[in-house]
Amino acid sequence: MIRMVCSDLDGTLLQYGKKNLEGEIFTQIRALHERGILFCPASGRQYNSLRQLFAPVADCCVFLCENGGVVFRDGRVIAKTPMPRALAEEIAWDFWNRTDEKGEIMLSGENTVYLMSRGRGMVDRVKFIGNNYRIISDPAEIPEDIVKVSVYIAEGVDDFAPRFVERWKHANCAVAGPKWIDTTLSNKGTGVKSLCQALDITPDEIMAFGDNYNDVAMLDLVGTAYIMDTAAAPLRQRYPLHTPRPEDALRAFLSQT
Repeated sequence: MIRMVCSDLDGTLLQYGKKNLEGEIFTQIRALHERGILFCPASGRQYNSLRQLFAPVADCCVFLCENGGVVFRDGRVIAKTPMPRALAEEIAWDFWNRTDEKGEIMLSGENTVYLMSRGRGMVDRVKFIGNNYRIISDPAEIPEDIVKVSVYIAEGVDDFAPRFVERWKHANCAVAGPKWIDTTLSNKGTGVKSLCQALDITPDEIMAFGDNYNDVAMLDLVGTAYIMDTAAAPLRQRYPLHTPRPEDALRAFLSQT
């Protein structure tokens, strides 16, 4: 029995470069709600951005934000996993100093991101997705807990991932998109576990969708895991259920319930 559906956003529900969701998913979220099934956007984005995207159905949703670092329900934080400040600052400076002057840094708080910019497109991207943001020159300026540290590389992260993924594996370092690498002490799996505890749901009662390596902890946890057809070959091999879009799988699921 499915009691919650979790879905990654960028590259899964929302193709890279698109700003708005299409109407079918809203209809499906309402149909899930009518059946007593919660919908959970599970994203590296902050709450403000996700709430705007899902505004027509936000009351039918819980929100797993910052790759599981912050979890919201009814506008309230129900779980948060801060990084030790010294670790977050060390990672930020490592990203800044070892990306050949191409990397721009985003440090995430509860509902604000703090940006160390080189003028290479990160600020425009953050504006595009609707984040609350503030420009800083040093992570020491951040007045709240840090839950995630990310690097944005406009040219793409493929050449840089080997420098960081192994080095910061204890901080769940993972490629989060063509231009992003994320680190956090949480992940989408721990975020889903927090939701299970808060909502009295078991992982076997969850269907989830993802497309990238930062979705693995979530997909490995749940009872029904779909990987996108566009995912990297190792991910398509890891999960037997494939779909071009979550909407296609949800359409089939709703027709049977």
